[in-house]
Amino acid sequence: MVLHCHGLRYSVCILFCNASAVAPFFRYLLLVFMCMGLAACSRLPPPVHESAETVKPNASSVSALARALAPLQQANAGQSGVALLPGGREALAARLGLIDAAQRSIDVQYYIWNDDVAGLLMFDALKRAADRGVTVRLLLDDNNTKGMDALLWEVDQHENIQVRLFNPFVHRHFRFWSYLTDFKRLNRRMHNKSLTVDNAASVLGGRNIGDAYFELGQETLFVDLDVLAVGPVANEVTDDFDRYWSSESSYPVWQVMSAPAEKVSITERANEVRRLKVGRAYHDSVSEQSLIDAIQSGSLVFHWAPVHLVSDDPKKALGLAQPGKLVIDALPQLLGTPHERLMVVSPYLVPTSNGTQFFTQLADRGVEVRILTNSLAATDVAVVHSGYAKWRKALLKAGVTLFEMKPAYSVGQVSRPAFSGSSSASSLHAKTFAVDSSHLFVGSFNFDPRSARLNTEMGLVIESPEMVSQVWDNVQNALAQSSYQVALDPAGNLIWLDHSNDPPIAYKSEPGTNVFSRSAVWLMSKLPLDWLL
Repeated sequence: MVLHCHGLRYSVCILFCNASAVAPFFRYLLLVFMCMGLAACSRLPPPVHESAETVKPNASSVSALARALAPLQQANAGQSGVALLPGGREALAARLGLIDAAQRSIDVQYYIWNDDVAGLLMFDALKRAADRGVTVRLLLDDNNTKGMDALLWEVDQHENIQVRLFNPFVHRHFRFWSYLTDFKRLNRRMHNKSLTVDNAASVLGGRNIGDAYFELGQETLFVDLDVLAVGPVANEVTDDFDRYWSSESSYPVWQVMSAPAEKVSITERANEVRRLKVGRAYHDSVSEQSLIDAIQSGSLVFHWAPVHLVSDDPKKALGLAQPGKLVIDALPQLLGTPHERLMVVSPYLVPTSNGTQFFTQLADRGVEVRILTNSLAATDVAVVHSGYAKWRKALLKAGVTLFEMKPAYSVGQVSRPAFSGSSSASSLHAKTFAVDSSHLFVGSFNFDPRSARLNTEMGLVIESPEMVSQVWDNVQNALAQSSYQVALDPAGNLIWLDHSNDPPIAYKSEPGTNVFSRSAVWLMSKLPLDWLL
């Protein structure tokens, strides 16, 4: 159990609050000592790792999922199969279907896991798998688990489930204080997202676990993209998970939190959400056909190709990763140099001077460069938009084509794109790059300094002309309805073109915003914040 220093906080506060008779100098010293003491209490001890070896398949025990995939893998020796998961509901159905099919092991790694309908359905599915004897390992970044300690504690109590937190907060209820005293460590997060079953199949991409990522809820929904991968690359994801699970930043929940006063029932809470209309819809979508049946019937179609996993060393979260060994270093080597066209889809785009120069050089060589990111009205992080907005004119003058996601977009207006949301309020969250007609990246990596240097990231590089063509064409077909094209007028001023109208409507200021939001972004763009974004 981490020392939380409750006694120290209580004693020092009593002294300080009753120090009216103490000279101002001593009150100042007391404040300094209090800060030093609390800072010391913010330090983490080394993690205690219990034995949890990966359950590897053997000749005498192969799961039903592995047997269903065996004929496909034999027909495509040395390659991995990949299926796009563009819609939110099918992405959740794939995850729940994988968990229901599991017989041996489930490895789960996420940046965000919300305590909502989708999150509870996933927790309950993991518990039911553990009840069948499946070994479950759940690794969550601790940045977004506030208020979930009792829930995570309960999940961890199952004999077949272990829960660990990556880069955890020492102060469970006063996280802002932890940032003040331990910012350098806590500013680095695990942004990875993957779920792997029986070392045979893995879902990874841009989605976290939460209603907004699976087309559920009344607020803004995220337009995202995942892939279901099978074959050799799924085993690579398992090995990569092992690196994170046993890393110096991975802590068992019992080491960083106390047992809750009241017990939480995962089953009861999951049954409650199933009685909701949307909970029933999710349950029905998963129950229509099992994942194994879909594989054996051929209704689930895989593209077979060379697939490469790219993933940061978990030591990146400690600032100790070796130079040249990061995702930002591997991507150019695997994707190759664009000769004809480059498509970048990134919700949080902060090109900086280096990225702007990179895009400019490509455009100068005649490469068609197309970028899709969020508009100011669609983004959920305005400060990140400030790191992008100041580079728009330079990119446009270089010949780069810019599109910004509309805040209100219904996929019913157009044919289903490669990634899609169904809400009237949408925000781009997919991260994908397409190079020429040969290479495609899908993963968690944003085109920004945070993904490059601070957070850990992962994804797949897929060498499939068919998949590149599918994603490229579908994105292109959806752009007129889903986005504004940013351009320069004859005077060199920014305009936003809405091509869903004929003729297109030209806006002279960012659509859907007001002078206050635009002024705030302009002010933030003048601050030296890019390294944090």
